[in-house]
Amino acid sequence: MITPSTPAVVIAAPASGSGKTTVATGLVGALRAAGDRVAPFKVGPDYIDPGYHALAAGRPGRNLDPVLVGADRIGPLFRHGSADCDIAVVEGVMGLFDGKIDPGSSEPSAEGSTAQVAAALGAPVVLVIDARGHSQSLAAVLHGFSTYDSAVRIGGVILNRVGSARHEQVLRQACERVGLPVLGSVPRLAELEVPSRHLGLVPAVEHGRAALDAVAAMTELAAAHLDLIAIRSLARSSVDTPTWDPASEVGPVAPGTRPVIALAGGVAFTFGYAEHRELLTAAGADVVTFDPLLDELPSGATGLVLPGGFPEEHAVALSSNAALLQQVRQLAADGAPIHAECAGLLYLARSLDGHPMAGVVDVDARFGSRLTLGYRDAVALTESTLFAAGTRVTGHEFHRTSLTTDTADGTGPAWGWRAWDAGATREGFVGGPAGPGGSAGTVHASYLHTHPAGNPESVGRFVEAARG
Repeated sequence: MITPSTPAVVIAAPASGSGKTTVATGLVGALRAAGDRVAPFKVGPDYIDPGYHALAAGRPGRNLDPVLVGADRIGPLFRHGSADCDIAVVEGVMGLFDGKIDPGSSEPSAEGSTAQVAAALGAPVVLVIDARGHSQSLAAVLHGFSTYDSAVRIGGVILNRVGSARHEQVLRQACERVGLPVLGSVPRLAELEVPSRHLGLVPAVEHGRAALDAVAAMTELAAAHLDLIAIRSLARSSVDTPTWDPASEVGPVAPGTRPVIALAGGVAFTFGYAEHRELLTAAGADVVTFDPLLDELPSGATGLVLPGGFPEEHAVALSSNAALLQQVRQLAADGAPIHAECAGLLYLARSLDGHPMAGVVDVDARFGSRLTLGYRDAVALTESTLFAAGTRVTGHEFHRTSLTTDTADGTGPAWGWRAWDAGATREGFVGGPAGPGGSAGTVHASYLHTHPAGNPESVGRFVEAARG
């Protein structure tokens, strides 16, 4: 018998920039301070907001992205991440109905949208309204959002950045006209602004003490201005699927030694999913986190994972750790599997903004002004220790760096896909001792972020290669 799923509320907004992260993080912290065990989630491929959620909750922040993991895994992953919790807080992405752009879709809510996730969880939506510029016409906005998709239930409203008591009174009347309760009213407080960067907020691990102070301030703000009792009473979910289990996803593990997988962390490599470590462990590996700014490779490492992050902000320090760079070059030369995504690709390049890097992939990288962003339906073009040639995945690109060339000696392309304008793209690099077209290229370096929970077989292949 499947036990009832954890009650949840989904924090959404009509558009980006409405204050979802402040409200969601503060709500997580305030509920925790009130004695609740809170499970925090973020809709979509965002890596930064979950870091703030984790500080507020005292447990990992996790993502729910139907595009990257498949809609059928949303319920199981929710149950996994909220096990033994009293309530879950799910922060949405962009506007409530925004998601993957598909001109051919006739569905009211886009794939990967907050609305799709809320419907999958059977959880009510709390709509955060940026009150600046709103008056009585807010009623029409709320009426539209409440009736647009019958699968989505708007359970209440949080008024954010309210200018005065009179302004709040007018907005509350607008909410009453459409029958939506006001669950909080937050005044404008500029001191809660968290430093931003070219891809969003500065990651919590980089922001250090200031991040802790910001989360504490958000918690205090939520406790003072949100109706926690009403929000807790509103929370619901109706997930009736089994809990996601990493051991079941990777399947039986061959007996033998447990390979040591080195997982890059620290301030330069902050973009990763909690389920990745869980899958690596379930597949039979011992995962050891290290900081490429300061550390050498963990002793006995026979595999390396270099996730995303902001290496361009730490290029001098990364380049200065010459001992580690040499160890990584030797690991690649020895044929150990290396999985590098985005920041990891830059680290394996010859140079980043003129600073020498590992030189495993014969390209140079530079930071620029152009943002590359979006989901990609990709096919693996070269056999690797991660993906069999021909494997289809959905990934996500999010970067402002670029490479001097999209080819490198001794490598084959990692991925191929067609852009929205039907143009063909080849991206990434697969190389190593096996070489392109060999039985399995050991180095897989790409800008494309994938979610391991959506491709668990790749984790099993990687660990098996690390076992040797």
